[in-house]
Amino acid sequence: MQTQNGSPEIDRAAELLSGKLISVLTGAGISTDSGIPDYRGEGAAVRNPMTFQQFQSDPGFRQRYWAGSHLGWKRFAASNPNDGHAALAEFERRGLSNGIITQNVDGLHLRAGSTRVVDVHGSIDRARCLRCGQYFARTPLAQRISELNPWLEESTSHTLNPDGDAEVHDVDAFMIPECTVCGGILKPDVVFFGEFVPPRKFQLASSLVDQSDALIVAGSSLVVNSGIRLVERALRRHIPLIVINRGTTKVDRRADIKIDGGASDILCRLLDQLTA
Repeated sequence: MQTQNGSPEIDRAAELLSGKLISVLTGAGISTDSGIPDYRGEGAAVRNPMTFQQFQSDPGFRQRYWAGSHLGWKRFAASNPNDGHAALAEFERRGLSNGIITQNVDGLHLRAGSTRVVDVHGSIDRARCLRCGQYFARTPLAQRISELNPWLEESTSHTLNPDGDAEVHDVDAFMIPECTVCGGILKPDVVFFGEFVPPRKFQLASSLVDQSDALIVAGSSLVVNSGIRLVERALRRHIPLIVINRGTTKVDRRADIKIDGGASDILCRLLDQLTA
């Protein structure tokens, strides 16, 4: 059922969700109020993200990626959770939700206070060595990158992307950080195009959906395969499906209620209704 952002639809969604344990699937649209751009929302630029194969096989691609990722990380680290993230943390605290499955890599759900978060596409706040598997926290790694590339700190002409990357040019002088354990290739611990979601992550996400009585999709157009697969699990179980997103999604006609609006605003209003 296609609806507009109005109180009757929120009332109806609250009625469907009342007394049910809710799992939540979030996408980039929930973080736009934190200053992080959306992939596919209105006004989003067309992008051709780097593939894992490019990153792994070509040092030039790694230079470009790490330069952009470094600047993007600094912007991500300076972003704060918004009211939508806070509302979902409150859903958990009040026992309304069994957890969040997020397609975002920004870590804002955890910083907002949610504790049961499955980040199916990884998190930009850590990196992993592709040779030995050692993990590195991003903050000290960012300090090392700054020391290796002091000129990059002066760069102001770049555009932030939703995955923590930024468009940077003239990176031939960029020095790529290496694993301090084995000298191997470091990669942010996020799922690149051309990679699969780790099976364990998808199992955890599936378990949340399977153990819930309803599913809310917030801020996702459901173009990415991992998201639509989880929604299909909910649809097969015939549990209520509420979709909150600006613009169309792939399941608008199959959702019990589609609310066209901002994720933060609608989630806050739903929380008010469910806890009144």
